[in-house]
Amino acid sequence: MKKSLLALAVLGAYAGGAAAQSSVTLYGTVDLSGRYVKADGQDARYSMGQDGINSSQLGIRGVEDLGGGLRAGFTLLSGVNADVGGANSKFWNRRSTVSLFGGWGELRLGRDYIPTFWNLTIFDAFGTNGLGSSNNVRQLYGGTRSDNSIGYFLPANLGGFYGQFMTAAAESGTTLERPARYLGGRVGFAAGPFDIALSASQQRYSPADGTTFPINSPTVIGGVANAGANPAGAFAAGPGDEQDTYNIGGSFDFGFFKILGYYNEDKIRSAKEKMGSVSGVIPFGQAEVHVGYDLSEYTNGSYSSKVEQAKATFQYNLSKRTAVYTTASLLKNKDSTRYTLPGAAPAGQGPAAQFGGDSQGIEFGLRHFF
Repeated sequence: MKKSLLALAVLGAYAGGAAAQSSVTLYGTVDLSGRYVKADGQDARYSMGQDGINSSQLGIRGVEDLGGGLRAGFTLLSGVNADVGGANSKFWNRRSTVSLFGGWGELRLGRDYIPTFWNLTIFDAFGTNGLGSSNNVRQLYGGTRSDNSIGYFLPANLGGFYGQFMTAAAESGTTLERPARYLGGRVGFAAGPFDIALSASQQRYSPADGTTFPINSPTVIGGVANAGANPAGAFAAGPGDEQDTYNIGGSFDFGFFKILGYYNEDKIRSAKEKMGSVSGVIPFGQAEVHVGYDLSEYTNGSYSSKVEQAKATFQYNLSKRTAVYTTASLLKNKDSTRYTLPGAAPAGQGPAAQFGGDSQGIEFGLRHFF
């Protein structure tokens, strides 16, 4: 259960009317699973996985009513490695922002999700999580978050239209996730069962030490199992290089079936990736079935490669906050790549996965919101 706390308890220096108009909420998610993954060229690997259908995280958010329709708020959100009881990066790695809200919209500052990420996770029935994540086939990574950002969100009373815009400073390459200046935006329209959105961005790289920054190695995404997965088409951005990202996503809920999908393009110098995903949700009673297919096509000069994935999840909701699930996925490398599913043997632990091989996996998990 979400726990509402008085701001006075957290910000002990404040008292009186301001505290009476403020609130702080503690919330989060724990998602853990037993996982089996096998990649051609490697032995099968059993492990405890996490983030199978939702990201394990711990968050604190608060809001203060300033009067006259103006509010202030903050969100601090940390990724949690629930299997070992630790943080999975710098502590507030998922989000750390402060905001002003009014009838004119929201001004948000800090570390936040970039606009071009949202279509990839909202319009995928698997939410870029676990064995079903479409990031499993992504070969030219476009980023997920940015430090040092300033964002603006349109107000919610525009008749179904919504949008956001963001700029972020490279800070001499100290943003950790993307040593690049970011400019991007997203606009969409949602009405009843229908939702569609477009987004675009440009990132100009400036690594702090002037070296290059790898952008199509899965180690950038957060895993190590795919290190060296695409050596023939490897690409690294240098100072001044610009990466352009465009995508469109949408969904329609028929009631008995919800269909979702997106198309994404990334370009930087001679490298280009076209990536698509289509998925669906079939609800029945307290259960739901998710199915989907992802395809990535990457080119860099004369080099080209394809990676595809078929995936399915059965989820049974024990309550609004607790669910048990099982996900199965099959990933196929079509060319000289050796991408694998999360949970495969990391680089340096036994033989590498086979070029052009398959990777398959299944997991059984438990997810709880609080």
